[in-house]
Amino acid sequence: MILMFTDFGLGGPYLGQMRLSIERHAPGIPVVDLMSDLTPLNPRAAAYLLASLSAEIPPGAVLLAVVDPGVGTESRQPVVMRAADRWYVGPGNGLFSIVAQQYPPSQVWEISWRPSRLSDSFHGRDLFAPVAAMLARGDEVPGEPVDAASVGPQDWPDDLAEIIYLDEFGNAMTGMRASTVDAGKPLQVRGHTVSPARTFGEVAPGEGFWYANSCGLVEIAVNRGNAREQLGLQVGDAVHL
Repeated sequence: MILMFTDFGLGGPYLGQMRLSIERHAPGIPVVDLMSDLTPLNPRAAAYLLASLSAEIPPGAVLLAVVDPGVGTESRQPVVMRAADRWYVGPGNGLFSIVAQQYPPSQVWEISWRPSRLSDSFHGRDLFAPVAAMLARGDEVPGEPVDAASVGPQDWPDDLAEIIYLDEFGNAMTGMRASTVDAGKPLQVRGHTVSPARTFGEVAPGEGFWYANSCGLVEIAVNRGNAREQLGLQVGDAVHL
C-alpha cells in the first residue's frame, strides 16, 4: 500500500500524474490519498501532522510525502526513511523530522536512482512516486545509507505551539499533542481565550473551545461555527498555554 501526503490540492493534474506514475511502476498496488490539502510550501507544519497520523499507517506501507518548496535544487536531499516498520519517501527538508524524533528510524538512505526523464519542478511524479512503487513491490532501496540527520532539521520541538492546519470547517489544528497539555487549562490564541471541552456538543453554539482531536492533537474549534473566521486564525499563529 502507498499513502500520498501532499500540498497539491485537488485541482490540476498533479495527483493524477502521481497515481499514473505509481501504476506504471507497480501495477495494482493500492494507493490512498491520506492528505492532499496540506498548508502549501510548509514542510514544518506538515511534519507535525504526519507524525500524528503515522500510528494509523499499516506496518510495511509506504508513505509518499511531497511538500517540496526546494524542488529541483540542492537545498535538500531526496530520501527514504524506515521508521516503526513503515517506509517514508520524499524530500529531506524536515518533512520527516518529527516522525524521526517520535519513531527513531532504523535507517535513512539518500535516493541515488534517477529516471530517464526528471522534471526540474515535479520530483513527486518523476522521482518519489517511482521509488515509492519500488518499495511497495518489495525492491531494494535505490540509494545509499546516510546519517539520520539527512531527513532535515533536528532542532524542531517535539510539540509545536502553533496552528499548523485549517480544515474546511474552519477548525484549527495545532502541532501540540493533547497528551502533553493540561486538559483543564484554557489556551490563548490571537487574544482569545478558549477553554477545554471533550467535544462540540459540550459547549454552546457559537462558543470557541479546544479539544483533543481524532489525531491526538490540540484543535481549536467553534461549536456550529467557523473558528478561522470567528477568531481570525491563520496557520502560524502562536498558541499560548
